[in-house]
Amino acid sequence: MAELAGVTVRTLHHYDEIGLVHPSARTAAGYRAYAAGDVERLREVLAYRRLGFGLREIAELVDDPATDAVAHLRRLRGLLLEQRDRAAAMVTAIDRELEARSMGIRTTPEEQLQVFGAQLYDAIGSAYPATRRTEPRIAARIWEALGDARTVLNVGAGTGSYEPPDRDVTAVEPSAVMRAQRPAGAAPCVAAAAENLPFEDRSFDAAMAFSTVHHWQDPIAGLREMRRVARRVVVFTYDASGTGWRQRFWLTRDYLPEFADLLVDWPALADLTSAIGGRAEPVLIPWDCADGFFEAHWRRPEAYLDEHVRRAVSVWTRVGPEAEQRAVNGLREDLSSGRWAERNRDLVALDAAELGLRLLVA
Repeated sequence: MAELAGVTVRTLHHYDEIGLVHPSARTAAGYRAYAAGDVERLREVLAYRRLGFGLREIAELVDDPATDAVAHLRRLRGLLLEQRDRAAAMVTAIDRELEARSMGIRTTPEEQLQVFGAQLYDAIGSAYPATRRTEPRIAARIWEALGDARTVLNVGAGTGSYEPPDRDVTAVEPSAVMRAQRPAGAAPCVAAAAENLPFEDRSFDAAMAFSTVHHWQDPIAGLREMRRVARRVVVFTYDASGTGWRQRFWLTRDYLPEFADLLVDWPALADLTSAIGGRAEPVLIPWDCADGFFEAHWRRPEAYLDEHVRRAVSVWTRVGPEAEQRAVNGLREDLSSGRWAERNRDLVALDAAELGLRLLVA
């Protein structure tokens, strides 16, 4: 048992002595004999221990009569995903500082501490409520595409934007920071990843995903999972197919060419639609879009100078501080000189723009 669990025999003896894991029986020779239930309890103890819980806290958790083995597994999974999210955010911050230092840029003491601070991922995710809100005109398209579905799974649900209020919604969100920001009364939220949805086939009438597919490790696998668990699928995403997509948006064309590097391995639109067996429909972005996603401020360029607006969009974090600062400085100069207005004078007459956003429907 000690060898299988990766602990010492002394540890098992200690757990027995303090009442944490009692073996169910003893052999005639006096050896501890562990039954299946004992193994299950030991697994929970070791998992909580390796997450940093103290033995007294663990005893209270595993002795909770209201929590069965499945509930423990779900709780442990959520804690591990949270740990993974924080580690990923820390790696991102370290990469940004490494890139800055390679350019000869010294980060501030505050930025250096944030790289290792416990609140790093909280800081990244906490910008969402201020600038990321449901845009009603886009929401209407999504809710119409859901058809007559009564039960809806929202995959990569974030803080709950675009969840239809008149349906029975279940949310899936791997980030504990995002889950914590879901408003009171929001749909129940499961800690899980799109690529491995913890639901049986055809468990829902529909599955939806809004502006999240680009965060998934395997977009095609995630879309196939959505198709597996629901009879209808609706996905809001981005199309980087075709030769002219780099010229579509003035921000990436003139100020942030690094955006193209983020989409090097992005699946073609045909592959995305094929994964769900559906079709793609263009979604125009209104000039006064309420949701502050990356393309939302296409007719309000001053918004991109706002740090709060940028921090709620993952693109800026992913391109790194040097590219971000260069883009912001260039845009600020062109707005001041009037060059941006001259370059983009045709945009003023538009109420909505086609910037590559797509609604995939199956």
